[in-house]
Amino acid sequence: MNSGRRGVLAFLGSLVLGAPSLGKAASKSSAFAESRSEYKPRHVLCFLGTEKGLAALQQSARTAVDTFAGDFSIDEEYSQDEPDDRMERSFNVCWDRVDPDTYQEADEEAVAGHGSVLYVLGPSMDAENAVTTSATALQFVQHMLDHGAIAVKGESAGVAHGARRWKELFEQSRSDAASGDLLALARTCRLAFARRPIGDDANGMASVGFHLVGLPDIEVGFIRKDENLPSTNPEQLKIAALMDDIADQMARDGVETTVTAHHATLSNDMRYEDDSYKFNPFGVVSIQDYKL
Repeated sequence: MNSGRRGVLAFLGSLVLGAPSLGKAASKSSAFAESRSEYKPRHVLCFLGTEKGLAALQQSARTAVDTFAGDFSIDEEYSQDEPDDRMERSFNVCWDRVDPDTYQEADEEAVAGHGSVLYVLGPSMDAENAVTTSATALQFVQHMLDHGAIAVKGESAGVAHGARRWKELFEQSRSDAASGDLLALARTCRLAFARRPIGDDANGMASVGFHLVGLPDIEVGFIRKDENLPSTNPEQLKIAALMDDIADQMARDGVETTVTAHHATLSNDMRYEDDSYKFNPFGVVSIQDYKL
């Protein structure tokens, strides 16, 4: 049994009461991408708490580590028992722009009024265990929101959701795990921890964070109907949907098959330094001249 399948079964056992059938899990497994670098991705999770709330956040995180996330660790260097005045701007930049209900006014107020910050580090991942590790990260997020955290951001791709959306994603991951569907679980974790689309009209738009589910990121160079007008929100959502569709295909059919089907290219990730949390060791799939 390979490490990916062991990871799937370990996650299913810890998250869901009653193990689903192995045949069902095997029939819905994900294809694994080939790494193009020695770098291994990891989750960095940022939790905001109330005034003088660091000790409570740390205790909640230790409970998570002890009960279901043994490979995760608390960062002692950057966590702090006071507000971080950069957080409000950071969350404003990082709110997911694809789901229109990803955050609410109460989430913005929680960020603005926070009084403590805790960082948690996930283990280094490879393609075979990225999905199950990300599912554990999502469970960690929900555990912290249930036990003192008032806002959460995934630093490895720079994405944030409000408390309601985090819970929705976690509940979906439980459903995916219960059915033994690793493809669906990969999609849910990707929606939770990756960000798309980012970029501009001139250079194209891209995803960041697909490495957290063991896949290359996607860049799209596009042609607009009117080059004199900026891309619209519906057009950007269309690009995001394309990225999601291609990611689903890569997880199902493999990277090489998907790249060929879309007449795309796969290259090394030159956007970030190879020791950056956002660097994708599985590369970047590029699609050019996509017509909006």
